[in-house]
Amino acid sequence: MDSFVEYTLELLEKVGPIQARSMFGGWGVYLGGRMFGLIGGGQLYLKVDDVTKPDFQAAGCRPFVYDGGEKSVEMGYWTPPADAADDAYALLPWARRAVDAANRAALKKAAKKPRAKAVSDKQAATKKPRAKAPARKRATRVKPS
Repeated sequence: MDSFVEYTLELLEKVGPIQARSMFGGWGVYLGGRMFGLIGGGQLYLKVDDVTKPDFQAAGCRPFVYDGGEKSVEMGYWTPPADAADDAYALLPWARRAVDAANRAALKKAAKKPRAKAVSDKQAATKKPRAKAPARKRATRVKPS
């Protein structure tokens, strides 16, 4: 783990028991198994969604963009405001927004799974139930006299 990653984790420790995992030449930052941050190119990026993205835009933050071959691809991670980048107390509310965005994304993903299960339950309900096998009689042994 490089020194910038260690420094960033120290800044974020007030968020809770976070972890960093190496990925794609950068690092994912996790809380409770959910990725809420990304470290790449010596920069921290925090997860955004439709709820939090306007706050990040208004604060002058920049999105994480990578070269996707023919075009640039913007991901759902944005830098924190410049004044919060090196201040744990200023960074904390931005990191909490990112954790909230990660939690909302997980809820959204989980909400889609039961729907798929409900479809399979519906399909199972339309199948004819199998006929019950007749009960077997127990053989009784007759003792010779």
